[in-house]
Amino acid sequence: MAYVDWKIKTKTIGTCSCDYGCPCEFNAPPTRLPCEGVMAMEITEGYFGAVRLDGLRVAGAYRWPGPVHEGNGTWWSIIDKSATKEQVDALFTIMGGKEQEPTTGFAIYAMTIANEPEPIFADIEFEWDLTGRRGRFVVANVLEADIEPIKNPVTGKPHYITIRPQDGFEFREAEMASATFWSRGKLEQRHQNRFAAITYATYGPYGIIPEESLPKRRP
Repeated sequence: MAYVDWKIKTKTIGTCSCDYGCPCEFNAPPTRLPCEGVMAMEITEGYFGAVRLDGLRVAGAYRWPGPVHEGNGTWWSIIDKSATKEQVDALFTIMGGKEQEPTTGFAIYAMTIANEPEPIFADIEFEWDLTGRRGRFVVANVLEADIEPIKNPVTGKPHYITIRPQDGFEFREAEMASATFWSRGKLEQRHQNRFAAITYATYGPYGIIPEESLPKRRP
Protein backbone atom coordinates (compact mmCIF):
# COMPACT_ATOMS: atom_id res chain seq x y z
CA MET A 1 0.00 0.00 0.00
CA ALA A 2 1.20 3.51 -0.80
CA TYR A 3 1.07 6.00 2.05
CA VAL A 4 1.20 9.76 2.23
CA ASP A 5 4.78 10.90 2.76
CA TRP A 6 5.10 12.04 6.36
CA LYS A 7 7.59 12.13 9.22
CA ILE A 8 7.61 13.50 12.76
CA LYS A 9 10.58 13.85 15.11
CA THR A 10 9.21 13.84 18.64
CA LYS A 11 10.01 14.45 22.26
CA THR A 12 7.52 12.44 24.31
CA ILE A 13 6.59 11.83 27.93
CA GLY A 14 4.23 8.95 28.62
CA THR A 15 2.85 7.84 31.96
CA CYS A 16 0.61 5.09 33.24
CA SER A 17 -0.82 3.83 36.50
CA CYS A 18 1.43 0.76 36.60
CA ASP A 19 4.49 0.23 38.75
CA TYR A 20 7.85 1.43 37.43
CA GLY A 21 8.87 -0.46 34.32
CA CYS A 22 5.42 -0.75 32.68
CA PRO A 23 4.66 -4.46 32.13
CA CYS A 24 3.44 -3.74 28.57
CA GLU A 25 7.08 -3.36 27.55
CA PHE A 26 7.70 -6.94 28.76
CA ASN A 27 4.51 -8.58 27.42
CA ALA A 28 3.14 -8.88 30.94
CA PRO A 29 -0.27 -7.84 32.38
CA PRO A 30 -0.79 -4.47 34.09
CA THR A 31 0.11 -4.20 37.75
CA ARG A 32 -3.04 -2.11 38.37
CA LEU A 33 -6.45 -1.94 36.74
CA PRO A 34 -7.75 -0.05 34.99
CA CYS A 35 -4.62 0.79 33.01
CA GLU A 36 -4.69 4.58 32.59
CA GLY A 37 -2.44 7.58 32.20
CA VAL A 38 -1.59 10.79 30.39
CA MET A 39 0.97 11.75 27.75
CA ALA A 40 2.33 14.70 25.82
CA MET A 41 4.43 15.03 22.70
CA GLU A 42 6.27 17.89 21.04
CA ILE A 43 7.00 17.60 17.33
CA THR A 44 10.41 19.18 16.94
CA GLU A 45 10.31 18.76 13.18
CA GLY A 46 7.70 17.19 10.97
CA TYR A 47 5.48 17.21 7.94
CA PHE A 48 2.49 15.42 6.46
CA GLY A 49 2.67 15.77 2.71
CA ALA A 50 2.92 19.52 2.14
CA VAL A 51 1.71 20.40 5.64
CA ARG A 52 4.45 21.38 8.11
CA LEU A 53 4.02 20.26 11.73
CA ASP A 54 7.13 21.78 13.35
CA GLY A 55 6.70 22.86 16.96
CA LEU A 56 3.18 21.53 17.46
CA ARG A 57 2.22 19.70 20.63
CA VAL A 58 -0.35 17.04 21.36
CA ALA A 59 -1.44 15.47 24.63
CA GLY A 60 -3.91 12.86 25.76
CA ALA A 61 -5.53 11.01 28.62
CA TYR A 62 -6.34 7.32 28.25
CA ARG A 63 -7.77 4.26 29.95
CA TRP A 64 -8.08 0.56 29.20
CA PRO A 65 -10.15 -1.73 31.46
CA GLY A 66 -7.56 -4.50 31.13
CA PRO A 67 -4.35 -5.14 29.18
CA VAL A 68 -4.05 -2.73 26.26
CA HIS A 69 -4.09 -5.48 23.62
CA GLU A 70 -7.55 -6.59 24.81
CA GLY A 71 -8.95 -3.28 23.61
CA ASN A 72 -12.07 -1.32 24.62
CA GLY A 73 -9.85 1.65 25.45
CA THR A 74 -10.68 5.33 25.80
CA TRP A 75 -8.49 8.01 24.24
CA TRP A 76 -9.12 11.70 24.86
CA SER A 77 -7.09 13.97 22.59
CA ILE A 78 -5.79 17.45 23.34
CA ILE A 79 -4.43 19.34 20.34
CA ASP A 80 -2.29 22.48 20.29
CA LYS A 81 -4.74 25.34 19.82
CA SER A 82 -2.29 27.10 17.51
CA ALA A 83 -2.70 24.33 14.90
CA THR A 84 -4.43 25.21 11.63
CA LYS A 85 -7.26 23.08 10.25
CA GLU A 86 -4.82 21.43 7.84
CA GLN A 87 -2.43 20.66 10.69
CA VAL A 88 -5.24 19.32 12.88
CA ASP A 89 -6.40 17.01 10.09
CA ALA A 90 -2.82 15.82 9.58
CA LEU A 91 -2.31 15.15 13.30
CA PHE A 92 -5.52 13.15 13.61
CA THR A 93 -4.61 11.14 10.52
CA ILE A 94 -1.16 10.33 11.92
CA MET A 95 -2.26 9.62 15.49
CA GLY A 96 -5.19 7.55 14.26
CA GLY A 97 -2.82 5.28 12.33
CA LYS A 98 -4.66 5.96 9.06
CA GLU A 99 -1.46 6.44 7.05
CA GLN A 100 0.75 3.87 8.75
CA GLU A 101 1.43 0.15 8.46
CA PRO A 102 -1.05 -1.74 10.70
CA THR A 103 1.78 -3.41 12.66
CA THR A 104 3.31 -0.08 13.74
CA GLY A 105 2.74 2.16 16.75
CA PHE A 106 -0.06 4.61 16.02
CA ALA A 107 -2.01 2.01 14.05
CA ILE A 108 -1.67 -0.59 16.81
CA TYR A 109 -2.97 1.74 19.50
CA ALA A 110 -5.79 2.95 17.26
CA MET A 111 -7.07 -0.62 16.98
CA THR A 112 -7.46 -0.82 20.77
CA ILE A 113 -9.58 2.33 21.11
CA ALA A 114 -13.38 2.04 21.36
CA ASN A 115 -14.24 5.43 22.90
CA GLU A 116 -13.03 8.87 21.84
CA PRO A 117 -14.51 11.87 23.69
CA GLU A 118 -14.61 15.15 21.78
CA PRO A 119 -11.06 16.55 21.53
CA ILE A 120 -9.92 19.72 23.28
CA PHE A 121 -7.93 22.47 21.57
CA ALA A 122 -5.75 24.23 24.14
CA ASP A 123 -2.32 25.50 25.09
CA ILE A 124 -0.05 22.63 26.13
CA GLU A 125 2.84 23.49 28.43
CA PHE A 126 5.70 21.03 27.90
CA GLU A 127 9.11 20.61 29.55
CA TRP A 128 11.39 17.70 28.66
CA ASP A 129 14.82 16.80 30.06
CA LEU A 130 16.00 13.40 28.87
CA THR A 131 19.38 13.53 30.60
CA GLY A 132 17.89 14.66 33.92
CA ARG A 133 14.94 12.26 33.66
CA ARG A 134 12.63 15.18 34.36
CA GLY A 135 9.70 16.83 32.68
CA ARG A 136 6.34 18.45 33.08
CA PHE A 137 3.28 19.00 30.95
CA VAL A 138 0.08 20.86 31.69
CA VAL A 139 -3.24 21.54 30.00
CA ALA A 140 -5.00 24.00 32.29
CA ASN A 141 -7.94 22.45 34.17
CA VAL A 142 -7.63 19.23 32.14
CA LEU A 143 -4.45 17.36 33.03
CA GLU A 144 -1.01 17.75 34.56
CA ALA A 145 2.05 15.53 34.99
CA ASP A 146 5.28 16.09 36.91
CA ILE A 147 8.19 13.79 36.13
CA GLU A 148 11.31 13.19 38.23
CA PRO A 149 13.94 10.48 38.58
CA ILE A 150 13.01 7.31 40.42
CA LYS A 151 14.53 7.49 43.90
CA ASN A 152 16.41 4.76 45.72
CA PRO A 153 14.14 3.93 48.70
CA VAL A 154 17.12 3.58 51.06
CA THR A 155 19.46 6.40 50.06
CA GLY A 156 17.02 8.74 48.32
CA LYS A 157 19.47 9.15 45.43
CA PRO A 158 18.27 9.14 41.80
CA HIS A 159 17.96 5.64 40.38
CA TYR A 160 18.58 5.69 36.62
CA ILE A 161 17.17 2.95 34.40
CA THR A 162 17.00 2.75 30.60
CA ILE A 163 15.09 0.17 28.56
CA ARG A 164 15.82 -0.65 24.91
CA PRO A 165 13.12 -2.72 23.21
CA GLN A 166 14.91 -3.89 20.06
CA ASP A 167 11.67 -4.21 18.10
CA GLY A 168 9.64 -1.71 20.11
CA PHE A 169 6.92 0.08 18.16
CA GLU A 170 6.71 3.06 20.56
CA PHE A 171 10.43 3.68 21.00
CA ARG A 172 13.78 1.94 20.79
CA GLU A 173 15.16 3.55 23.94
CA ALA A 174 13.47 5.24 26.89
CA GLU A 175 14.48 6.63 30.25
CA MET A 176 12.38 5.36 33.13
CA ALA A 177 11.14 7.94 35.60
CA SER A 178 8.55 8.61 38.29
CA ALA A 179 5.29 10.41 37.47
CA THR A 180 2.69 12.16 39.56
CA PHE A 181 -0.28 13.06 37.39
CA TRP A 182 -4.00 13.70 37.12
CA SER A 183 -6.71 14.38 34.58
CA ARG A 184 -10.29 15.58 34.98
CA GLY A 185 -13.36 16.05 32.83
CA LYS A 186 -14.06 13.31 30.27
CA LEU A 187 -11.54 11.04 32.01
CA GLU A 188 -10.78 11.42 35.72
CA GLN A 189 -7.73 9.93 37.39
CA ARG A 190 -5.07 10.78 39.94
CA HIS A 191 -1.82 8.90 40.59
CA GLN A 192 1.42 9.47 42.47
CA ASN A 193 4.87 7.95 41.92
CA ARG A 194 3.88 5.78 38.99
CA PHE A 195 5.56 4.76 35.73
CA ALA A 196 6.91 7.34 33.29
CA ALA A 197 8.93 7.02 30.08
CA ILE A 198 10.86 9.90 28.52
CA THR A 199 11.73 9.33 24.88
CA TYR A 200 12.96 10.82 21.65
CA ALA A 201 11.74 9.03 18.53
CA THR A 202 11.07 9.64 14.86
CA TYR A 203 8.07 8.08 13.13
CA GLY A 204 6.89 7.63 9.55
CA PRO A 205 4.45 5.47 7.58
CA TYR A 206 6.43 2.31 8.35
CA GLY A 207 6.92 2.96 12.05
CA ILE A 208 9.99 4.08 13.95
CA ILE A 209 12.90 5.43 11.90
CA PRO A 210 15.73 4.00 14.06
CA GLU A 211 18.62 6.05 12.69
CA GLU A 212 16.79 9.24 13.60
CA SER A 213 15.67 8.11 17.06
CA LEU A 214 18.85 9.27 18.73
CA PRO A 215 19.91 7.89 22.12
CA LYS A 216 21.04 10.42 24.65
CA ARG A 217 24.42 10.54 26.29
CA ARG A 218 24.24 9.53 29.94
CA PRO A 219 26.07 11.41 32.69
